[in-house]
Amino acid sequence: MREGSLEAPTRHPLNWEDAEFYKEKPLHEEMERVFDICHGCRRCVNLCTAFPTLFDLIDESATMEVDGVAKEDYSKVVDKCYLCDMCYMSKCPYVPPHEWNVDFPHLMLRAKAQKFKNGQTKFRDKLLSSTDALGKLSAIPVVVQTINAVNTNKVTRSIMDKTLGIHKDRKLPKYAGKTFRSSMPIVSVGSSQDGQRTPGKVAVFVTCYVNYNEPNIGEDLFKVLEHNQVMAVAVQKEACCGMPKLELGDLEAVKNLKEKNIPQMVKYAQEGYAIMTSVPSCTLMFKQELPLLFPDDEDVQLVAKAMFDPFEYFVMRDRDGLLNTDFKESLGQVSYHVPCHLRVQNIGLKTKEMLERVPGTTVNKVERCSGHDGTWGVKKEYFADSMKIGRPVFRQMHEEAPKYISSDCAIAATHIVQGMEEKHDLSDVKKRHPITLLRIAYGL
Repeated sequence: MREGSLEAPTRHPLNWEDAEFYKEKPLHEEMERVFDICHGCRRCVNLCTAFPTLFDLIDESATMEVDGVAKEDYSKVVDKCYLCDMCYMSKCPYVPPHEWNVDFPHLMLRAKAQKFKNGQTKFRDKLLSSTDALGKLSAIPVVVQTINAVNTNKVTRSIMDKTLGIHKDRKLPKYAGKTFRSSMPIVSVGSSQDGQRTPGKVAVFVTCYVNYNEPNIGEDLFKVLEHNQVMAVAVQKEACCGMPKLELGDLEAVKNLKEKNIPQMVKYAQEGYAIMTSVPSCTLMFKQELPLLFPDDEDVQLVAKAMFDPFEYFVMRDRDGLLNTDFKESLGQVSYHVPCHLRVQNIGLKTKEMLERVPGTTVNKVERCSGHDGTWGVKKEYFADSMKIGRPVFRQMHEEAPKYISSDCAIAATHIVQGMEEKHDLSDVKKRHPITLLRIAYGL
C-alpha cells in the first residue's frame, strides 16, 4: 500500500442533498473507519482539541480501540472540530487521492449537518451564526450603543454566560454603528489596465464583519486599490457568505445564502472583474466550500475562478509590473498571524510577501491556529480550549517586540491580543489589519 502525502490533496464534492448523507448508521460506520485510521496515526494531535478528545476516548475505553468507544460519544469529537481544514491540508497522509480517502473536516461537517437536521442545535448557536440579522439590528444608532455597552459590562456578561452560554471573559467585537455600506464609494477611479495575471478591475464582497464591525478595513481596501489605479466597486447586494451556517451544519441556509449572493457576484465574474473579500473565511467559502457543495452550478464555479485574496491580488499585480511600490512609511516590526482559512487556500504567504516589500519592515510570521474560529471560541464550553490552543500563538506573536500585531482574520487578531494581554503590557503595540498596514505604508 502506498503512503500518502506524495501528491497534492484533492477533495470530493459533498453529496449533501442525498438522504443517505443524513442517516445515522452509515455516518457512524464512516466515523468509526476514519477514527480508526486516526487512532493508528495520531499526527494531528497538536492541531486542536478534537483529536486529543478522540484519542482520550479510545485510550480510556475497555478495548483501547475505536470499537470500545460508545457511538453517542462520537459527538464529543464533532463538537470540538471547528472545520479549520488544517488536518486535511497540512497533516493527514491519507487524504484523497490516497485510497483510504480520509476527509476528517467534511466528515465532521456531515455529523454537524445531521445534528442540525435532527433539531439538536442550540438557540445560542443559531443566534451567533445569524450575522446579517445581528448586524442589521446593531446598525440602529440607539441599539448599537446598547449592544456595545452590554458586551463590555461585567454584570450583563455574567448574565449572558449563565443564560446564553457566551463566556463572560471573551472579548467581543464592537459594532461600528455606521456601516461601511452607508458611506462606501460607489466606484473608485482607475485605469482598468489588465495584467497577464490580474484583471484591472475589482468587485469587493464587503462581508458582514467589515460592514458592521470594522468598516475601516473596507475603506482602506478601496484606498489601496484606488492608489494602484485599479477600478473598484462593491458588490451591489450581498448577504452573509454562509461560512457561519456551514460550521453550524445548516446546509439549507448555506444554499439560501448562495442563491442570494451568486447571482449578484457572477455578473462581475462574467464581465472580467476580480472578486475579493478582506475576510479569509468568506474568500474560502466562495473559492472552495460552495464549489464542493454545488459542483454542478456553473455560476458558483465561475465566481470561484474569479476570487482573489487581496494580497494574492497585490502580489500578482506586482508581478504584472502594475503595483505602486512607492511606499512612504516604514512599518517596523510586525507580528503577523496567518489564519487557517487563508493557509488552506494554497496561495502561499502573500500577505507576508507584500508587507516585506515595504522598506524598513520586518515580519515575524506565526503560522499556527489561533484557536478562536468565528463563534467557536465565544462559547462558554470552548473558551478555555480556545485560549489553550492559542497560547503558542500568543507567545510567538510577542517574541520580537512588535510595533504592530496583525492577522488577515480580524476576529483572530482580537483573540490574540486578549491572550497576549494576560501576560504582557501591550500599551505600545497597535492591532491593525494587514490592509490597513498597507494603507499606512503608502502614506494614505
